[in-house]
Amino acid sequence: MADTTRYYGTGKRKNAIAKVWIFPGDGTITVNNRTAQEYFRRATLEALLSQPFRATQTEGRYAVMVKALGGGVSGQAGAVRHGISKALIEADPELRPVLRRNGFLTRDPRVKESKKYGRKRARRGFQFSKR
Repeated sequence: MADTTRYYGTGKRKNAIAKVWIFPGDGTITVNNRTAQEYFRRATLEALLSQPFRATQTEGRYAVMVKALGGGVSGQAGAVRHGISKALIEADPELRPVLRRNGFLTRDPRVKESKKYGRKRARRGFQFSKR
């Protein structure tokens, strides 16, 4: 039987979460049962996904399966990159310094600020009129 070793990583960015599994394969990336090209539809977002592989020189060695939840496509792409990086460390812990140096292991903490009472949005007050 073929080698069925899978490595898992959870990626997060903004309000998006990506559950990422990588396993030995041909380099295909599947997001929510669709190809990355079909799902993200933007070359810049697709390029984001291959950055961890390019940095560690592991392009084409792993196939990727992703379940992306929440947020928008840009946040999900960032979450997938984060998840791929964490899964690569599971596969080979020696890749950690390279991924850390390129900033792929840092979770992007920027999220939308919550709305405050008495205000129109998080910080924007209602328009003041003296009369």
